[in-house]
Amino acid sequence: MPLKKKAKGGASAVSTMRPGWFVYAALAIVLIASLFPFYWSFLIASGDRYSANDPNLSWWPGGNFLHNASVVINNPAVNFWKALGNSIIVSTSTAVSTVVLSTLAGYAFAKLRFKGSGPMLVAVVATMAVPVQLGIVPLYILMQKFGWTGHLGAVILPGLVTAFGVFWMTQYISQSLPTELIEAARVDGCSMIRTFWHVGLPAARPAAAMLFLFTFVTQWNNFMWPYIVLDSKNPTLPVSLSILQANYFVDYSLVLAGVLLATVPLILLFMFAGRQLVTGIMAGAVKG
Repeated sequence: MPLKKKAKGGASAVSTMRPGWFVYAALAIVLIASLFPFYWSFLIASGDRYSANDPNLSWWPGGNFLHNASVVINNPAVNFWKALGNSIIVSTSTAVSTVVLSTLAGYAFAKLRFKGSGPMLVAVVATMAVPVQLGIVPLYILMQKFGWTGHLGAVILPGLVTAFGVFWMTQYISQSLPTELIEAARVDGCSMIRTFWHVGLPAARPAAAMLFLFTFVTQWNNFMWPYIVLDSKNPTLPVSLSILQANYFVDYSLVLAGVLLATVPLILLFMFAGRQLVTGIMAGAVKG
């Protein structure tokens, strides 16, 4: 009995612990360090074209941000709205397909028994060791043979699924989904697809949400491959904003205004998906 009381008291003591001032101070420092680049960018973007080189730059924002943002949006060379729509299409389609295909593959590798599953998973993971730059030339030749150069399909197709996504979902499903739940569903008469839909997918929802966010942000910020395979009439947003730095004199107030405009959709996504991520973690948790 004393041992039980001691364990119970220890558990209650742990559950009532609250972080001290040191934890809050460390979190405040991390928060300030994370927000400082955005604030510095806003300082430059709210000034004039000479603000970036001004040694006496004020720490208080100027009043030119809306003007600079309007110049970026209305610049015919940038083609802002077209590039924004292309980035949304590319990022959303690749993120959705990566989540769907990676979850299916991860469920198969983690919970289904078939010959060659181990070597196949090793082969998938081994592709992450190959630098992306090595595949640009053959990939461009392939897209040229398809006649897709200059079209969004040339950017979407190579990103439909990733080796990291397959590995991520395999590891998560293998640890979070008990095999007994799958066997119980099969005994109740569920097919393989229904078992995946009603048992595997709810358990994988938190990892799928994280994979969606990671893939969306990666594709949103992708510059190299869209810059190579797309033309100036059909660019994505990072490629389009690079035109602002193509002049002899670079106006950093316009460049950083464009950068902040390109960051707004990501901030909105994280504000919306943050709640969904927590909800998915609570709904997809498997109680033992």
